[in-house]
Amino acid sequence: MRAGVAGENGLELREIARPVPTSEQVLVRVAAAGMNRIDLNMAKGAGAATKDSLGQPIGREWAGEVVEIGRDVQGFKVGDLVMCSGMGGYAEYAVTDAGLALKFDGTFDMKQAATLPLVLMTAHDAVITNGRLQNGDAVLVQGASSAVGLMALQIARLKGAGIVAGTSTNAERRNRLSEFGATHALDPKDASWADALMSATEGKGVNLVVDMVSGSSVNLSMKVAAVRGRVVNVGRLGGTKAEFDFDLHAAKRLDYIGVTFRTRTVAEVREIVSRMREDLWKDVQAGRLSLPIDSSFSLADAPAAHKHMAANAHFGKIVLIP
Repeated sequence: MRAGVAGENGLELREIARPVPTSEQVLVRVAAAGMNRIDLNMAKGAGAATKDSLGQPIGREWAGEVVEIGRDVQGFKVGDLVMCSGMGGYAEYAVTDAGLALKFDGTFDMKQAATLPLVLMTAHDAVITNGRLQNGDAVLVQGASSAVGLMALQIARLKGAGIVAGTSTNAERRNRLSEFGATHALDPKDASWADALMSATEGKGVNLVVDMVSGSSVNLSMKVAAVRGRVVNVGRLGGTKAEFDFDLHAAKRLDYIGVTFRTRTVAEVREIVSRMREDLWKDVQAGRLSLPIDSSFSLADAPAAHKHMAANAHFGKIVLIP
């Protein structure tokens, strides 16, 4: 089968053997695969978390039809339509643990389905599980125009947040944040944005910060957080190292929480998927939680799709079609 695999110089298209599901996996004929920023590192085996990806098919999420099931799998049958997370979605066929596959009906668009698994898991885990969102909370999403950021805005609004603020450095993207639940769209390049948010919360600050940026913005995130607030470090688009104001952290008595899938076991990810499905699936199926599709590329044009993502020129998700 054709697949996009990690190579020394980046993504390469190769013919490789079709994967065979283990006893707890399902094999899926891929109809569409969603692209994620981690794919850029995985495509060249860069970084500690992706160094073993060389020669392997990449792609963390996809949607398609189940064509084979492992002997211990229950609740799935050949022909089921599923959206999946795992590894190897840049291919004509991919396997995943059955606990990481979500069945959906045929009224759901395959390309849209391919954009959802990782963002739903990540945003729900950040906003609800680790962020402990309460009805009426004020929420800030740093880097809100990212895919996870857009989903975090929607989940916060859906689950009863009051003020839902989002930051984006791009004016065009910032102007669209209200479409996804933002009540306040802020420009982090404007030195007054933190003061504006504190004013909007009547000086109390936000109860929850979902941070896709980190880096040098960390102290401002803590500045706008309320006393006893929560800051969930989801992404590090602004860098992995910066000065940290420990005194501010202590004075606010903040819970500063780091999350990643890199150190989670399959069992832990299954639990995240299960919690998200129980809490959000009716809203997903009803179309109340969705992402814009920026563009679609064929699998043969996957290297061009990676260049498009690396240029940071997209809004929403990029999709590959085998």
